[in-house]
Amino acid sequence: MRKLISIYILLIITVFSCTNKTESESEFNFFAEQFEDIKVLRYQIPGFDQLSLQQKKLVYFLTEAGLAGRDIMYDQNYRHNLSIRRALEKVYVNYKGNRDTEDWNNFEVYLKRIWFANGIHHHYSNDKFDPNFSRDYLNRLLSETGSELNSEAFEVIFNDIDSKKVNRDASKGLVLGSAVNFYGEDVTENDVDNFYSSLKSPDPKKPLSLGLNSKLVREDGKLIEKVYRVGGMYSSSIEKIIYWLEKAKEVAENQKQEKGLELLIKYYKTGDLKTWDDYNVAWVEATDGDVDYINGFIEVYNDPKGYRGSYESVVQIKDFEMSKKMSAISNEAQWFENNSTIMDEHKKKNVVGISYNTVNVAGESGDASPSTPIGINLPNANWIRANHGSKSISLGNILYAYGQAGSTGRLEEFAYSKEEIELEKKYGKDSDNLHTALHEVIGHASGQIVEGVGTPKETLKSYASSLEEARADLVGLYFIPDKKMESLGIAESAEDMGRTSYDGYIRNGLVTQLIRIKLGNDVEQSHMRNRQMVSKWVYERGKSENVIEKINRDGKTFFVINDYVRLRELFGELLREVQRIKSEGDFEAGKNLIETYGVKIDQDLHEEILKRNEKFNSAPYSGFINPVLIPLYNSDNEIVDINVTQPKDFASQMIDYAEKYTTLPNYN
Repeated sequence: MRKLISIYILLIITVFSCTNKTESESEFNFFAEQFEDIKVLRYQIPGFDQLSLQQKKLVYFLTEAGLAGRDIMYDQNYRHNLSIRRALEKVYVNYKGNRDTEDWNNFEVYLKRIWFANGIHHHYSNDKFDPNFSRDYLNRLLSETGSELNSEAFEVIFNDIDSKKVNRDASKGLVLGSAVNFYGEDVTENDVDNFYSSLKSPDPKKPLSLGLNSKLVREDGKLIEKVYRVGGMYSSSIEKIIYWLEKAKEVAENQKQEKGLELLIKYYKTGDLKTWDDYNVAWVEATDGDVDYINGFIEVYNDPKGYRGSYESVVQIKDFEMSKKMSAISNEAQWFENNSTIMDEHKKKNVVGISYNTVNVAGESGDASPSTPIGINLPNANWIRANHGSKSISLGNILYAYGQAGSTGRLEEFAYSKEEIELEKKYGKDSDNLHTALHEVIGHASGQIVEGVGTPKETLKSYASSLEEARADLVGLYFIPDKKMESLGIAESAEDMGRTSYDGYIRNGLVTQLIRIKLGNDVEQSHMRNRQMVSKWVYERGKSENVIEKINRDGKTFFVINDYVRLRELFGELLREVQRIKSEGDFEAGKNLIETYGVKIDQDLHEEILKRNEKFNSAPYSGFINPVLIPLYNSDNEIVDINVTQPKDFASQMIDYAEKYTTLPNYN
C-alpha cells in the first residue's frame, strides 16, 4: 500500500534532503515544465556513484525490467489507450505543418496528459480528458502523417462514452460504469462477486490474492480469467520483463535477493498466485542489500472491486543516514501496537518483521510513474504481513525534488493565522515525514482481522481502500503528538509537531484538496475520500465542544482547531472504529462512514475554494521524468560502468520510451 504524493502536495512546502546539498544539486534544474494541472519535475540519484559495478548493473537491469512492462499499464487503464497513444505519437514525431497554432498546442497538451496519466483518463480524478481540438483537426493530422486510428478509438476521444476510468458510484454500476480494462465489457458487479465467492484458497489461513493478475471475461457464456503470464495475457511484455530479471538475478547482492528474483521470474512464467505469495515472503526477508525493487501487479486502487493489481516498478538505493534515523520507529512497532486505541482483541500480540528505509529512487514505471508515491508499504497480503512482516520505504530523493521545486503560496492563502503558517514553515517538513513513516510502518502493519472473517476486499468491497488508508492515516495522527516521539529522538517538540500535522491535515481534508475536484462532482478518489471522511468526522463529532471551529473572515472560510488534545482523542476514537470495521468485516458500518462523511461536498464552500485558488499559477499535481541509465561497454561488449543522464524534456523521454519499450499490440 502506498501513500501518494498527491495526498500532501499542497502541504509540503519544504522537505528533508537525503544528503547535504552539493554544488551540483544547487545547479540542478528540478523543474522541467508545466501544462494544464500538471507540473513535471526531475530528480537525481544520490549515492549511485558510490555503488559497485555489480550494484550499478543490478539497478540498470531492474530499471529495464520495469520499463519493459510500461505498455501493460496503458492497456490496463483502458482498452483504447495504446491505439490512441501510438497514433498521436506518430503525429507528434512526423507532423511537418505549423506547430505554432492554438490547435497544435492543444493537441500537444492532450498527448502530454495521456503520457502523464498512462492513458486518456486523469490520473487522479479518473475523468476522461477533453481534447480542446476538433475532429476535423485530428483527422487532418492523422492524414498528413499517415497515422491510423480506428473509428471507435477516434470517436471515444470526443464523445462521453467511458467517461470515468474508475467509477465509485454504485448506482451507475461499479464495473459496468468503469472504463478500466480489468473486465470484459459485459461483466457485471454480480458476476465478479459470484465468480470469486465460488473460489477457495487451498489454505484459508493463507488466502491467495485472487484476481490480482488476470482479466475476468466471458467466453462462450462462461466467466474465465485471462491470466497475465508467459503464454497468456501480456505475454510479449512479460517475456521482456523476465529477460531483464534474469540478468538482474545474475548480479544479485546476496542469496536471499537472488531467491526473490528467481521466484518473481517463476511467477511471471506461470501466473501462479501461490508463487506470488512465496515471492513476497522471500522479498520481505531479503533486507541486507543496498539495492531493492518493487515489480509486479500490486496496488488494486484502479479496480472498483479491489481485486486486480496495476503493473508498477520502482528501483531504489538505500539512504543509510536517513534510514538509521527512521529505524527507531520500526524498532518500536510493538510499543505502538500495544498503546494504540484499537480494541485489544484486534491488536497483534507479536508485530514482526517491519523494516523501514529511506531510499533514493533510480527508476520508476507503470502505476508509479510519472505520478509517483512518496511512501510505500508492502506486501499487501495481511497474512504475510502478520507472519513475515513488511517493508516500508520513504522515497527520499523524490521528496527532496518536490521541495526544491518551490513554494506555491497556497499556504498563506488557506492557513488561518500567522502562527499556523509559522508552525508549518518550521515543522512542516518534519511532521510530514513523520506522519508518512507512521502511516507506512505502523499504520499499514497494525491490527489483525478476526479469525474466520474474509479479506477486506471481500468484506468491505469498494470501500476497502479508503478505509485502509484512513486507518493508516489515523495511526499517524494519533501518535505524532505523543511524547514517545521525543524519547525516540525524532522530534524536538512532539506537541508542536502534532499541532502542525493536525492543522495541515484538517486544512487539506476539508479545504485545499477541493481544488482538485470539478465543481458539482462528488469525492471519488480513495485517498481523497479517506481524508475528507476523517476530517469531517472529527469536525462533526467535536462540534458540541467547539474542537474545530468553522470561521468566515472577509468572505473566506477557515477551519480552526481550538482543542488539539481533544482532537487527538477523537482521532483515537475513529481509529478504534475503523479498525473494528476492518477486523470484523462490517460492510454496512464502513459504507456508512465513507458515504456519510467522505463523498459529498458543500457546494458553496467548493465554489469559494476554487475561486480563491484561481490566482495561483502552480499546478496542483506533480510527477517526474526519470533519469536515464546508460551502460558503457568495453571492446568485449561487457558493461564497465553505468552513466546517469537527464532527458531534455518530458516529450523526448516519452517518445524515447515509445521507441524502446513497445512490447504489446494495440489490443490485448
